[in-house]
Amino acid sequence: MKHPEIVSQMPLEEKVRLVSGKDYWHAKGSERFGLPVIMLTDGPHGLRKQNPNPSKEDKKIGLGNSVPATCMPPAATNVCAWDPALVYKMGQALADECIHEKVSVILGPGANIKRSPLCGRNFEYFSEDPYLAGKNAAALINGIQSKGIGASLKHFACNSQEAFRMVVNEAIDERAMRELYLAQYEIAVKESQPWTVMNAYNRLNGTYCSQSEWLQQKVLRDEWGFKGLIVTDWGASVDRVEGVKYGTDLEMPSSGEYNTQKLIDAVQNGTLPEADLDARVDNVVELILKAKETLENAKDECDYDRNHEVAREVAEGSMVLLKNDGAVLPLKKGARLAVIGEMAKSPRYQGAGSSVINPTKIDNALDSLKALGFACDFAQGYKKGVDQRDDILVKEAVSKAKTADVAIVFAGLTEEFEAEGYDRQSIDIPQCHNDLIEAVSAANENTVVVLAGGSVMRMPWIGSVKGVLHSLLGGQAGGSAVARLLTGAVNPSGKLAETYPLSLEDNPTWGNYPGKVASEHKESVYIGYRYYDTAKKDVLFPFGYGLSYTQFAYSDLQLSAAKIKDTDEVTVTFKVKNTGSVDGAEVAQLYVKDTESTIFRPEKELKGYQKVFLKAGEEQVITLTLSKRAFAFYNVNLGDWQVESGNFEILVGASSRDIRLQADLTVEGTCTAEIPDYHKTAPSYYTADVQNISDQEWSAVYGELPCRTVDTSAPITIYNCLDDARHTKWGGRICRLISGIMSKFGSAENGDGKMLQEMALQIPIRNFVAMSMGVFSEKMAEGLLQILNDDQSSGKGLCKILAGIPHALANLKPLLSAI
Repeated sequence: MKHPEIVSQMPLEEKVRLVSGKDYWHAKGSERFGLPVIMLTDGPHGLRKQNPNPSKEDKKIGLGNSVPATCMPPAATNVCAWDPALVYKMGQALADECIHEKVSVILGPGANIKRSPLCGRNFEYFSEDPYLAGKNAAALINGIQSKGIGASLKHFACNSQEAFRMVVNEAIDERAMRELYLAQYEIAVKESQPWTVMNAYNRLNGTYCSQSEWLQQKVLRDEWGFKGLIVTDWGASVDRVEGVKYGTDLEMPSSGEYNTQKLIDAVQNGTLPEADLDARVDNVVELILKAKETLENAKDECDYDRNHEVAREVAEGSMVLLKNDGAVLPLKKGARLAVIGEMAKSPRYQGAGSSVINPTKIDNALDSLKALGFACDFAQGYKKGVDQRDDILVKEAVSKAKTADVAIVFAGLTEEFEAEGYDRQSIDIPQCHNDLIEAVSAANENTVVVLAGGSVMRMPWIGSVKGVLHSLLGGQAGGSAVARLLTGAVNPSGKLAETYPLSLEDNPTWGNYPGKVASEHKESVYIGYRYYDTAKKDVLFPFGYGLSYTQFAYSDLQLSAAKIKDTDEVTVTFKVKNTGSVDGAEVAQLYVKDTESTIFRPEKELKGYQKVFLKAGEEQVITLTLSKRAFAFYNVNLGDWQVESGNFEILVGASSRDIRLQADLTVEGTCTAEIPDYHKTAPSYYTADVQNISDQEWSAVYGELPCRTVDTSAPITIYNCLDDARHTKWGGRICRLISGIMSKFGSAENGDGKMLQEMALQIPIRNFVAMSMGVFSEKMAEGLLQILNDDQSSGKGLCKILAGIPHALANLKPLLSAI
């Protein structure tokens, strides 16, 4: 215990109250112990601090009403820089704004692995690869915490879908969990020690993350050495007594009195050892004291103009040039441009949901191109927010394209196509955007597409255009970054952090994602390039891909040894030369391949990378070091990492499918434990035929299969969602009513209206009470259950709800202003 002198003096009730929030965004303090109230707010690419003085005209709920802050490029974008130093700089800028606003913890980064391109929140996550995601997360956390502001590594763990995220059971075999879904958290924890880790809503192999002793105590704290505080995602506390017992320190937001008495009773009757509660209190005290140091002593150095430049620098380093036939880019001086698409004037620069930032300013590409001296003839092309072809707008666009030297079409995923709270239905962009691109490219052979979006997109027109610049979600300075990249003021250097398949059906999770009761990860270790490269699937763009306005040559790969033991390290050196005529940066990637193994393994795995900036004609030596984990797999029988003796290939290249150099290395494994062999029980895994895995094969790898269906004969409880009650007499009607009400809230501009509708029906009934700050009481919840279960007391249930309305109305305004 770090602070026994404080914890030992606290009475039971004070300790219980300290481990729950003060309200939606503050942790409680204690005046007599010198513990101030501290604020935690949404991130992770900007500060979403609730505006304490909203205008009377602003009727939006909290998601659309926050103080101005710099909107940095989100995770899906900044990771494509493959540049930890740049992301560290971004983290420092975020921390400066936290200090300015008296915020102690920013809730990010999100490090969940991109299992499927359909996940609605992929824009807020880094990559399909845990090594890349872990390194980027650690860099951002270190940048934030270098200024004395806490980060919150989330969502721990395996939150791979938005649909039913508060109740779904993520069923994952332990090896896949260790190698893919936990590895990035392990890297971030060991390399940055975040002040807090935020647990996820979902169940993991049957147990809610917020009350998983294995996940939080044994893995996070005991194995990885995490020293900080574990906070719930907002509303992720299920059984608060179990949560406290198994490692969850701080419940957010405040549940009022909902859980207070439960904890007091549990300690008094011996269900919860007070020592467990004391450990939770100690971690809360430690967090507050860290925050207090910054609140009292940090110098306010916030400069929003400087941070805007940081946002542009990150965007410029992250955007990816996907196609450049005939060197159509960079644009030549004096070129007449047809700039087409509403997104050129009204950019899509961030995702939708809890991370929505109220930017200090917004650059758009049209104005930025004009500012750089280019003559631009603009055509709207389509109406944002409506996926409907407008022939008049298309005709205007075609007319202007015909007279231009280059036609630039701005298109991609609009706000309603990807957001927190619900998953995508396809990987298509709006059809009206596809139609516009086809029409413009037919009218002008020099057509360039600037794509925007936070996740994978299908590009049916890719063969019809000469150039594609993927701006991803560029943040508030993304528009000027796009202009500078198109014109050659900056040389593109971003590389994709996820594979772009030819079709959704090619994805390994096809037909098995998302889940409602259980989301079964039958594909095991085969996600992203680990699947596509092993299965030899053609892709649109491979992992790690990205073009430049110059060229790079690789040479002279050398290993410090030809044979090592797994207790040794090997140093890998090679040269990269800029063979072109302009300065540029290359991301050199190192992959390891186990050439023959008893257990099934991916074709190759990323184990190192470095971004190197080279002047025209310059050459540089790159040095990377590999240790045991670069060659190991997780042996579930051993409960540890193991290297199987044999030959490994060291592969160096410009993407997972553009390998330029190769060398052989023999590694001697020092562990002689038996290696699992699934050749007889699950042979499909050895060929990565994971779309056709039988239950028998899946069971051989996973174990006893999870429950897959909702028991509609069972009564509805507080642990069910409203959606589970659609089949009941009143459930369907209530769902329609709630959906209609929630559609009135939110912002079409931010795309959060649909999010609120989906979330309202997929939130467990227990959360109506725990998260409503008194608006929805336990008695009202009892009444709702009586109605949903169609029992003879449904009339009494209605009376309980009606009786609670006056109290609910009295608490409604504080709730809406708080969130």
